[in-house]
Amino acid sequence: MALYELRTYTLRVGAMAEAVKLYQELGFPALQKGGQDKKLVGYFQTDTGTINQLVHLWKFDDDADRRAHWASVYSNKDFVEGFASKFRPLLMTQEVKLLQAAREAPKNHQSQNVASASPDRSGARRSRCAPPSKSRSP
Repeated sequence: MALYELRTYTLRVGAMAEAVKLYQELGFPALQKGGQDKKLVGYFQTDTGTINQLVHLWKFDDDADRRAHWASVYSNKDFVEGFASKFRPLLMTQEVKLLQAAREAPKNHQSQNVASASPDRSGARRSRCAPPSKSRSP
């Protein structure tokens, strides 16, 4: 059964535009170059509830696949030195949750819920609720 990882990054107020720009220009291209973008299901900005958050959803075959993926990402110099070193100062908190699909949910329903994001120009996926270039910060 697939394992999903939900990563939520809470940013400093006013940092969303810079964070999105860094991801579009450095982060996602580094993941693509390293072949590590294939496990990314969606990349979202929150629009209601707790704002100033970026949320990533990743899908893995199992925990071994997940651990191998992140080991590969953290050995990617373009990602770590080019992107993460600039992105980390914008963060307040990071939360990681591992999720498994409920056995009771129909298989086709599980994938339809995840597929409601659409790719933007960077190849990242964004919630249809959040405009790509606007920060929700005052």
